[in-house]
Amino acid sequence: MENKNFYINRRHFLKSATAAMALSSFGAYGLDLMHREKQLRVGLIGTGWYGKSDLFRLMQVANVDVVSLCDVDTYELAAAGKLVSERQQSKKTPALYGDYRKMLADQGLDIVLIGSPDHWHALQGIEAMRSGADVYLQKPISVDILEGEALVAASKKHGKTVQIGTQRRSTPHLVEAKKSVIETGLLGKIAHVEMWCYYHMRDTKNRPTKPIPDYFDYDLWTGPAPLREFDGIPHRRWRAFMEYSNGIVGDMCVHMLDTVRWMLGLGWPKRVSSTGGIYVQKEAKANTTDTQNAVFEFEELDCVWQHRSWGTPDNPDYPWAFKIYGEKGTLTASVFKYDFTPVEKGKSIHRKVGYEKEKYPEDLVEKDIELHTAPATRMHMLDFLAAIDQNTPPVANINEGHISTASCILANMAMDLKRPLCYNPSEKIIVDDPEATKLLKRSYREGWEHPANEAF
Repeated sequence: MENKNFYINRRHFLKSATAAMALSSFGAYGLDLMHREKQLRVGLIGTGWYGKSDLFRLMQVANVDVVSLCDVDTYELAAAGKLVSERQQSKKTPALYGDYRKMLADQGLDIVLIGSPDHWHALQGIEAMRSGADVYLQKPISVDILEGEALVAASKKHGKTVQIGTQRRSTPHLVEAKKSVIETGLLGKIAHVEMWCYYHMRDTKNRPTKPIPDYFDYDLWTGPAPLREFDGIPHRRWRAFMEYSNGIVGDMCVHMLDTVRWMLGLGWPKRVSSTGGIYVQKEAKANTTDTQNAVFEFEELDCVWQHRSWGTPDNPDYPWAFKIYGEKGTLTASVFKYDFTPVEKGKSIHRKVGYEKEKYPEDLVEKDIELHTAPATRMHMLDFLAAIDQNTPPVANINEGHISTASCILANMAMDLKRPLCYNPSEKIIVDDPEATKLLKRSYREGWEHPANEAF
């Protein structure tokens, strides 16, 4: 049966002038998407905050049947099942799983969304492709560089479409900035980029150990990562530990670097260097940096990153953002807005994010939703579906996601090794640096096999 809400929402979506510009700029969207008759079978791995958010955005724009959910937290899983049943036109509750491998083996899914912690992305993404599904994979795609290479290889081997959750490439006002500022040449020659994040987002507590509750499978949650002492359910807090993430660089820089690379048509950086450490928040158990700088070197262009999880932002209007410097002007942009400032006489441009609250009133009552990113994620899902239909690469395909993720991992490696690094993706080595090359693949916990062992 056709999902009428799908068609209604698509018509509403296309009424927005900014969205229409974004649609035309991608080129991958076809209006025939409105006439999709096949209902896609969808599963979600990781039913926490952003996993559910991604799923609900997909449900808003596509004719889908959410048939299965997976999480190692049975409380989280049951709550997600109830929310999904309330949103599904059929009111059906998805099948609930504690182990993603069983879900993928059982369900015959068309699309799998992966919203689990970063240390799971590679194994779950590859297994989902192996099961026959196309994949929407949250960023960063991996916690080491050879995991990313294995994901790229799996996508080619299984012929599957993978869209990475770097939805800045589908953010309407940023799509407009690319088209109206970058591509029209308003900046002139571009020769420098700055990127930053000054959010107080790092866990600053030193939590005591606790008993593991019976509703949470901590061993499976940890999976291939080192098994740390349990100090409470790690929802959202896992980003404080390098065992499970790539730190603030991998969480926040990956978005800004990916956006800049997309806007300017940049590929792999020639060289990456970084300095930083834990300079202020030393009392915390967290082992990610509270202060870090990184330089990504491209031809005639450096992209410079800085984060601090303490103090005040340089510009309170842009606490997480990037700035592209050209000889004729500057583009400053974030998830909320952008500003073009000419060097001499000329017209400044200011644009803000559009929220689409009237078109999607359900957004207003969704717990923990990032209202400003909802339109971008809907666009990103539409681009994903169009790529599947037309067998074309999505805007944030696995290759682009790998470059952005690996570049951030290189920054962390360069900081630890205290020297610049040059990665050769063809040979999968750090050039002239055997010690660094050994760090391209992390050790897995006993019982888990690194995907690079099979891929290469």
